[in-house]
Amino acid sequence: MAPAQPRAMVIGGSLGGLFTGLLLRKSGWSVDVYERVGSELSGRGAGIVTHPELVAALAAVDIHPGDELGVRIDERRTLAPDGSVVGGLRCPQTTTSWNRMFQMLRAAFPDERYHPGKEFVGFEDLSGRVVAYFADGSQAAGDLLVGADGFRSAVRGQFLPEVEPLYAGYTAWRGLVEESALTPAAHRDLFAYFAFCLPPGEQMLGYPVAGPDDDLRPGRRRYNFVWYRPADEHTELADMLTDRSGRRHSLSIPPPLIAHHVVRTMRACAERVLAPQFRDLVRATGQPFLQPIYDLESPQLVCGRVALVGDAAFVARPHVGAGVAKAAMDAEALVAALREEPDLGAALARFDAVRREAGTRIVEQARRLGSYMRMRFRDEAERALAARHRTPEAVMRETAVLDFLRG
Repeated sequence: MAPAQPRAMVIGGSLGGLFTGLLLRKSGWSVDVYERVGSELSGRGAGIVTHPELVAALAAVDIHPGDELGVRIDERRTLAPDGSVVGGLRCPQTTTSWNRMFQMLRAAFPDERYHPGKEFVGFEDLSGRVVAYFADGSQAAGDLLVGADGFRSAVRGQFLPEVEPLYAGYTAWRGLVEESALTPAAHRDLFAYFAFCLPPGEQMLGYPVAGPDDDLRPGRRRYNFVWYRPADEHTELADMLTDRSGRRHSLSIPPPLIAHHVVRTMRACAERVLAPQFRDLVRATGQPFLQPIYDLESPQLVCGRVALVGDAAFVARPHVGAGVAKAAMDAEALVAALREEPDLGAALARFDAVRREAGTRIVEQARRLGSYMRMRFRDEAERALAARHRTPEAVMRETAVLDFLRG
């Protein structure tokens, strides 16, 4: 009699969950993905900088988008407050969007094995199997449960309840502007570039991405920007996370609920500190998104037959640009360990050791890159480190590259 096909349950149907599910299926596992949200997921147009590791992970699940992956960028540049160019660097990369990545991965995963509207509420690790329980009263059992349910992970919350996101001291304002809405100056000076502006203690960056429905035609694309600004946790951030009705949100706030005065303040600051081309971007943004920046590190990624991947395990500040690539590499490491180690416990222990070390390195690098936006420093050494990471040369060389992992 042939051995029974091993079964995995993946909690979280976003990019990390889909990478995990597809790789496990390719390795011979039966896989079901359970997603809390009942409607189609959307990344609200969030931009993604790709890396060779991410392209390789797509190829590993038989997705080969080629030139259709996104927008090719060859150069980086930094603009002074007056709009002049004060630095440049050749750094070929392709930028894409969260929605494009999700659509490719979701189309590759069987509909009958993808279960939306399934809110995970807990698990039991029993002898020889793990059982997942859902809010609608249903349950599912298998050999392995993978928590790919993001930085608010309910899976992590069950066995690591003490692990919480740690506020980094600053926020990011994000926006997505139609190419056709850019002023001539902004289009000329920004659109072909991964561009930066470095006000004291802040950072604005932007890059082109595909337009609606993955449209890559000139004139139909978009420009994605991210503006990092310090915000005191107990005063400014508290106000920013309080919505128009007076309700205080934890960790993040839905864009339509951001209070009008918070957006007005942001726009007024843009007029004072940003290069004119970036000011044009902010003016053209109808609904900006607010993203408080957090660090999160899990001291372990495995509990019995349960493993964590992606943001459920580690959350690094966006400066590294490694969120999706890290989730894909987590999934690859998990599947490689399961393939090479016949014993499940030994396989998960190998995965835990490898990806905890990688996750720690990524978080540490992201902290270094964000150090100049700190409002307070413990000593002059910290202040000097911050100064080094805020020069145009350092910012262009180190942002959204994974060289530190390859060395």
